[in-house]
Amino acid sequence: MVLTTPNRLDGRQCYDYRNIRVSFGADRGCCIVELGRTRVLAQVSCELVPPKPSRPTEGVLFFNLELSPMAAPGLEPGRQSELLVSLNRLLERCLRDSKCIETESLCVVAGEKVWQIRLDMHLLNHDGNITDAASIAGIVALCHFRRPDVSVQGEEVTVYTPEERDPVPLSIHHMPICVSFAFFHQGTYLLVDPTEREERVMDGLLVIAMNKHHEICTIQSSGVVMLLPDQILRCSKITAVKVAEITELIQKALENDQKARKEGGKFGFAESIPNQRITTFKMESAAVDTNDVEEQAGEIIAKADPPSEVFASPVVHTPGTAQIGEGIESSWGDLEESEKEEAAEEEGESEAAAFECEKVETEDTSTLKETKSDEPIVLSDSEEEEVVILEPQELPRKTRTQTSIKQENPSKKAFNKRRRKKRTSR
Repeated sequence: MVLTTPNRLDGRQCYDYRNIRVSFGADRGCCIVELGRTRVLAQVSCELVPPKPSRPTEGVLFFNLELSPMAAPGLEPGRQSELLVSLNRLLERCLRDSKCIETESLCVVAGEKVWQIRLDMHLLNHDGNITDAASIAGIVALCHFRRPDVSVQGEEVTVYTPEERDPVPLSIHHMPICVSFAFFHQGTYLLVDPTEREERVMDGLLVIAMNKHHEICTIQSSGVVMLLPDQILRCSKITAVKVAEITELIQKALENDQKARKEGGKFGFAESIPNQRITTFKMESAAVDTNDVEEQAGEIIAKADPPSEVFASPVVHTPGTAQIGEGIESSWGDLEESEKEEAAEEEGESEAAAFECEKVETEDTSTLKETKSDEPIVLSDSEEEEVVILEPQELPRKTRTQTSIKQENPSKKAFNKRRRKKRTSR
């Protein structure tokens, strides 16, 4: 029923593409392409390797696309699914078999050393039409990449760093770009750039890879739809228009990045994030007028109610609890009857302990008087002729320590008794 209406689920027309956004990383050959909510990360790297025996003067091109559960729950890691195999084969035909890159320019020493260009693509989010997003990301990363410059002197090969010599761009003849078409109701209805929901219910899929010179690089059809020649010609005409628009967008993005790098401006993924986002941590500075701050503060204070000098009466919800803060004085509630009885018992026990302490002190004083009247005890030994005198002044110290221990015992007993009562009451 939706196909009969002029608009699709996301509001697009049948031949409309979703918004394409290209952002580059800080390193050369790294980019992220967003086709609506479908996002693909591409990274190009290179190394010197021996050439293939059948092609000793040509470089090596390697392409790899990875699908992970991070992009969609239905994708399994580490497994070569049919979708992944078909996508890798299609991208190889689009980029390698179309001869868009001059492989002979990658030769350093014929038969010994050539450059191997490796293009790794990773699907970050899957919302349909992975083929188009991956093809755009791959060709953009290849155009943005720069390989190190080399020099050959005899048998010695010298690879220069970017500080010593400027890196060299790849020799790219054209930009092949894939455009996908989804067919419904045995080819009656046609949609460009299908989303993930539309791919679930489509009857067939047609992918055409073309450059801006209207040259078809590859074509692939899948599904249960038998397409007529007129339908394929119609799709090729639509592809030519879409490829011209996408190629212009890619060239403009490359020019803007090159200009920012030459002028020393900011570039990279962090700068490509739009402002007014929580993840950007950068907001436009707003001017603050501080001239009338004192006047405004005076008006606010004048309008405000004066603080109350009388404290409100504390409201204790349950007896035996305390109330602190809330602008009133701290206070304790009335004690319960059981707590009052415990307090009275504690007072009686403390008085009894004090009375016992007084008795012990009187006994200590009487013993001191008796020891003073007596003579000191002398122990003598005829063989060694040594005399040891035990003075009676050391005795009261021992008795006092004993009395202090006796004072501590009743207090501990009372404390343990209170704890037992509280546990039984609970």
